[in-house]
Amino acid sequence: MRKQVLVVDDQYGIRVLLQEVLEREGYQVLLAANGTEALQLVERGNPELVLLDMKIPGMDGIEILTNIRKKNPTLKVVMMTAYGELDLVKEASALSAIGHFTKPFDIDDLRRFVIREIGVADVGA
Repeated sequence: MRKQVLVVDDQYGIRVLLQEVLEREGYQVLLAANGTEALQLVERGNPELVLLDMKIPGMDGIEILTNIRKKNPTLKVVMMTAYGELDLVKEASALSAIGHFTKPFDIDDLRRFVIREIGVADVGA
């Protein structure tokens, strides 16, 4: 059973980039373009980690994180932010986000962070 990572971002290019990089590491990647999709995937899937964009139209990252906490208080969540959103980062930390990456992020740093936080992808090997 491969470990799941949920990527929540309204930008298609970011979702696809993260999917390609994380699948190459062996993770199963779930994709959500908005908060509603993200919360459904948290409920239906079994993600070990969520990469969550702060600025999403409709339900923003803090709202999504608040709702994730109601469904799964221990799920690891990493915020992705544009430069200068430090007050949102503090708010996310108060909701137990385990870290944040500022866009544009170094994809290798993010990949290493995921591996460090949840381990290698294939737990059945």
